[in-house]
Amino acid sequence: MMPNLQDHDTFYRTFNWQKERDKLAGLPNGKGLNIAFEAVERHAGGPLNDTVALRWLRKDKSVEEVTYSDLQKRTSQFANVLEHLGVAKGNTVFSFAGRIPELYIVALGTLKKTAVFCPLFSVFGPEPVWQRLSRGNAKVLVTTTALFNKTVQQILDRLPSLQYILLTDTETNLSERVLSLPGLMKNASDQFTIPPTDPETPALLHFTSGTTGMPKGALHVHQAILTHYATGKYVLDFHPGDIFWCTADPGWVTGTSYGIIAPLVNGVTNIVDEEEFDAARWYSILEKQKVNVWYTAPTAIRRLMRMDIRPREQYDLKNLRLMLSVGEPLHADAVVWCQKTFEVPVLDNWWQTETGGIMIANFASLPVKPGSMGKPLPGVEATIAEVSETGIQIITEAGKQGNLVLKKGFPSMFRAYLNDEERYNKCFRGDWYITGDLAKKDADGYFWFVGRADDIIKTSGHMVGPFEVESTLTQHPAVAEAAVIGKPDPNIGELVKAFVVLKNGNAANDDLKLDIIAFARKKMGPAVAPKELSFVENLPKTKSGKILRRLLKARELGLPEGDLSTLEQG
Repeated sequence: MMPNLQDHDTFYRTFNWQKERDKLAGLPNGKGLNIAFEAVERHAGGPLNDTVALRWLRKDKSVEEVTYSDLQKRTSQFANVLEHLGVAKGNTVFSFAGRIPELYIVALGTLKKTAVFCPLFSVFGPEPVWQRLSRGNAKVLVTTTALFNKTVQQILDRLPSLQYILLTDTETNLSERVLSLPGLMKNASDQFTIPPTDPETPALLHFTSGTTGMPKGALHVHQAILTHYATGKYVLDFHPGDIFWCTADPGWVTGTSYGIIAPLVNGVTNIVDEEEFDAARWYSILEKQKVNVWYTAPTAIRRLMRMDIRPREQYDLKNLRLMLSVGEPLHADAVVWCQKTFEVPVLDNWWQTETGGIMIANFASLPVKPGSMGKPLPGVEATIAEVSETGIQIITEAGKQGNLVLKKGFPSMFRAYLNDEERYNKCFRGDWYITGDLAKKDADGYFWFVGRADDIIKTSGHMVGPFEVESTLTQHPAVAEAAVIGKPDPNIGELVKAFVVLKNGNAANDDLKLDIIAFARKKMGPAVAPKELSFVENLPKTKSGKILRRLLKARELGLPEGDLSTLEQG
């Protein structure tokens, strides 16, 4: 099968976004562009009406299928539920759940209503959930009874603007505020007319952690559908009839952009597995579901590499055509292992929460350079630059390290950090977005990731901001100060390591260490809380009082404290 994008360099030179816009339908009578219309209605009203849009695999291996026609009706029902509850255009609807069918219905129904959809990780503890719901001014939260009882109930009195909590798995309303979603859906019409939607209408809110300050809410608009469509077609190489599986958690931006929107707007069948990682189960899914395109993460790939399984010998994977990786750089040895093991192209790619979609990628029609991010998506201008407070200086020398920057103009660029215009403006120098990543470009135009220019931690595909964890640690009665770094780990990328200064009168011992870690796990969830902790007398700081996390990291790794380039590599 020939790739959709056969000549990257030629197509890159002639590409324009308006041509991609012309391939989509737009709302009837020129009333704008709506993500849910392009992902659902456009297909439900055409030849893909009876095609399976979502195939949900339960933990017990039973299967539920939802066609594009079914999806249209159920998302319209949810849009009418929001109408009934008084949710207005621009109000924020949050989901807090794992990979259950309701999450996908809620996301698309919210977009139909022209409200803003924001997903949360189901592994979050009370504090991260509260931070995001409060900062996002949540009006409606959709969750399960178990997560409500375990997490949400603890913070309800701190969320006065949260008007309704909709439980996905009960037929009974618990109160005037806590309602049964199935009950509401039963009484809702499956007919809904999407209102006029300007392409710049806010659509998606994704929180991304920073190193200084609480989580940042990156706001995206309906125009982003053009990037979702184009990357699905040219990077994921979707063809008619494809079966696609994205393993990303729905609480992560990948789980929305590529676990929901991109496959649906391209009209393929999207596999959703309720269960977490299990190597034998995963290989069985690839075989039984006849997956053509598989999008997963380096963390999962590294786990598969440790298994004594020969997938091509033990499973029938003849339908698998393409494998992609996202979340952190896929090291060259992993690329080579995947190519040898699965006998298909393995395409790593790069993007961020702020970019809303893939920006730089290896493509099916290009030679893969193991360890490389690849080349820019057509329609995206990327380069390496030296960045100052007032501007940038483009680096033209091949192989020279600098800041990775992107030129404004692509559709999925975030339009704001919620309620933080100053922070948003600091991300740009004129027409250039400063990604915060360090990279280099070789003579063939391939980009290579070097490291973060700040202290963000990537652990098992999750983005963890040190300040967020530190703020929770200092709530422990014995903790005076705390600092957090990412410590390289061969299995999960980085693990969260904490350094704690105790208050006077507290003795540093193993019992207290375990107590503090348990406290953080309860507050934040195991995916975010520190896995290691060391007691220290004091923390290194700048004269202005900012913690020198890089210095802590250099000491932890035994690196020269002044060699920041080596440290970035680590």
